[in-house]
Amino acid sequence: MSAPNNESKHFLPDFGSFGVAIRIIFLAEIIAVIITIGRNPVFDQQAWQDLNLLSAFALIISFCTVVALKVASPLIGKMALRNGTVVVFLLLLGVTALGTEAMIFLLYDLGMINERWPQWREPLLIRSLMVTAIIGALGLRYLILMHRAEIDAKNQQEAKMQALQSRIRPHFLFNSLNSIASLTSKDPERAEAVLHDLADLFRVLLADARKLVPISAEREISRQYLEIEKLRLGDRLKVKWNVNNIPRAALIPALTLQPLLENAIYHGIETRFGGGTVKIDLWSEGETLNILISNPLPDSDNRKIHTQGNKIAQDNILQRLTTQFGNAASMQAFREGGQYHMKIKMPIIKG
Repeated sequence: MSAPNNESKHFLPDFGSFGVAIRIIFLAEIIAVIITIGRNPVFDQQAWQDLNLLSAFALIISFCTVVALKVASPLIGKMALRNGTVVVFLLLLGVTALGTEAMIFLLYDLGMINERWPQWREPLLIRSLMVTAIIGALGLRYLILMHRAEIDAKNQQEAKMQALQSRIRPHFLFNSLNSIASLTSKDPERAEAVLHDLADLFRVLLADARKLVPISAEREISRQYLEIEKLRLGDRLKVKWNVNNIPRAALIPALTLQPLLENAIYHGIETRFGGGTVKIDLWSEGETLNILISNPLPDSDNRKIHTQGNKIAQDNILQRLTTQFGNAASMQAFREGGQYHMKIKMPIIKG
């Protein structure tokens, strides 16, 4: 029986947050403007006086409501959706009643009214409570639906990230296992080391896609992958790293480099009789991290070999970067000087 309550309480927004406070104050001022327009057919001096008085009243009520919600928010956050909504609604009515009484007392204390208990006190209190009840119910519904939409959007983004990362299925898996099998008899210690590298790589593959990883960890995973590939390709595969001015605390999405290196080897190195060099350039420009991976183009006789899958991996990475960084990230592929280049730009996120 407790599971539904625990699940539903997450649809209660943080009533003590700055965003909720701004919305309450803004809504109160809008109500003051609407009432002023309804009471005055012409916006003259009397209308200005009404607006000033109503704005002061609305701001006092809204500020008191914000303070009350801030104090009660830790308790409300532990409640189920229905109970929390009822408590917030009653809190709004209570603050409105006390605020109205305080406003009347302030006017009397300042000498602006002659009676402590004027005849219009009770009608004003009733109207204030009615307006608060109507606007409060609609406002609470709006805040809850908006908070639920934010949670749904966040969950969809996280699910998309997990789905995109789970689609990464390295082609080298079976080749690596075959290479390890051939090493077990000739060099068992090296075979064990390669198995550890392979395990580390798939540990990253199965990790939480929402988390960013230090670029040093991403480089290490890429190094391990390249070492595994060297077992198959031998001297045909050469690797050159150029890393300049990269903050040590920089974070990037996990498995950003490895699929691109896999493409560089699968579509570049393997299609060349003499192999070639994969170059990885990492550098920063201001608050932007640049990644450039280059590999030689296939031999003319092998241009139609290994033509499948390149765009799939690139589109996957682009979607992950867009999901994580929006328009602040970009990816560009181009050919130049007999080389195929893949360039990525993304914001530098420091851990």
